[in-house]
Amino acid sequence: MLKTIHQFILLILAIFLVTSCKTVTKSESYSEIPATKKWSERMALTLLKKYPEAYMLDDKTAPKWDYVHGLNMIAFEELYAKTGNQKYIDYVKGYADATIDKDGKIPSYKFENYNIDMIIAGHHLFDLYEKTKDEKYLTALKTLRLQLEKQPRTSEGGFWHKKIYPNQMWLDGLYMGSPFYARYNTTFENGNKLDDVALQFELIQKHLLDKKTGLLYHGWDESREMGWANKETGVSPNFWSRSLGWYVMALVDVLDYFPKNHPKRAELIQYLNSTSSAIAKYQDKSGLWYQVTDQGNRDGNYLEASGSAMFAYAFAKGANKGYLPKEFKNIANKAFDGLLNDLVKVSPEGYVTLTNVCAVAGLGGKPFRDGSFEYYVNEKKKDNDPKATGPFILAALQLDR
Repeated sequence: MLKTIHQFILLILAIFLVTSCKTVTKSESYSEIPATKKWSERMALTLLKKYPEAYMLDDKTAPKWDYVHGLNMIAFEELYAKTGNQKYIDYVKGYADATIDKDGKIPSYKFENYNIDMIIAGHHLFDLYEKTKDEKYLTALKTLRLQLEKQPRTSEGGFWHKKIYPNQMWLDGLYMGSPFYARYNTTFENGNKLDDVALQFELIQKHLLDKKTGLLYHGWDESREMGWANKETGVSPNFWSRSLGWYVMALVDVLDYFPKNHPKRAELIQYLNSTSSAIAKYQDKSGLWYQVTDQGNRDGNYLEASGSAMFAYAFAKGANKGYLPKEFKNIANKAFDGLLNDLVKVSPEGYVTLTNVCAVAGLGGKPFRDGSFEYYVNEKKKDNDPKATGPFILAALQLDR
C-alpha cells in the first residue's frame, strides 16, 4: 500500500514538473521579442531570427549583392546608431564580408550590366571603411563609383536605369544611385559633382511630372520606343506608390550631403515639398496609400505596405530635418498607425510580419510589363518583403515609435 502511494506521489510530481517546464517554455516564447521594445527593434529582431546572416534576406541561399540588402543594411546601421547594440552593426559587417572578397572584389556583381540598383547595395561600406580602415571596403566603394562614372546616360545626362533598359530613367533609380553618389563625392572628391547629382532630380521633374496631380510617373523612355511609353511624352501610364516612395526617400537622404550654401539644395527641398504635398493628397483614411496611388476607388487596388512605409519615413525625416512643414510628421504618424492597425501581425512570440507588400514591379523586360493598372495590382505580394522591412525600421526610428 505504501509503495503504491509512493508511486502515485512520484507520478504527480513528474506531471507537475513536466507541466511547469512547458509553462516556462511558453512564457519564454511569448517574450522572445518583448512588446516593450520599439517597433524598429521588433522588426529587426524578427529579421535576425529568420535570417541569421544578412545575405539570407529575401530568402536567398547564397550571398548576393543586391539593392534590397543594401536598403536593410542602411536601416540596421541607423538602428545601431540609435541603440548602440553591437549585433546590429555585426549584421551589417556580416553582409559586407559575405559579398566582398579579401581583395575588394564583389563576386556576385556584374559591372558590365550598368544596373543602377547595385549602387545602393554598397552604401553601408562608408561607415565600415571609416571604422575598420579595411582596404577591401574602399576598393568596393571605388568600383561602384566607377560604375556611375561609366553609366550610360540620356542625351541630357540622366543615368539609364540599366544597360538592358536603354534611354530610360525610373523613379527607383534616384534612390539606388543618388545618395551613394552624393556621399562618395562629398567624402572623397570635395563635392565637385553635386550639380550632377542634382541634375538627376531635375530631369525627373522635367520629364516625369504630371502637372495635373503633382505626382511623378514610374518611368520615362527618352526614345519613346518601349511599348509602355507614351508616344508623345515617353512616360509610363501610371503612378506606382513604391516608385514615388523611392523618389522621396532619395530626396531626404541625398540632402544629408548637400551643404547649406550649395545652390542646388533649395531646389531639392522644393522638389521634396511639391512631391510630398501631392502624395499626401492621396493618403487613405486608414493612413495608408494604394498600390496605384491615385486610383483607390478601382476594384483590385489595395493598400500597400512598402510605399506607405517609405512615405512615412521620408515625411518624418523631412519634418525632423526642417525640409518639410511640421504637419508632415503627423501625416507620417498616421501612416505608421495605418501599418500597425491594418497590415502588421505579431505572433505570440513577438515576431512582426508586415503584410500586403508588392514583391516586385517594373517596366518592360520578359515577360513584358506594360505599366497598366492591371499589371501593378496583379503582381504577387510577399509578407516581410525587404523593400518594406527596411523603410518600416527607418520610419519607426524617425518617429521614435
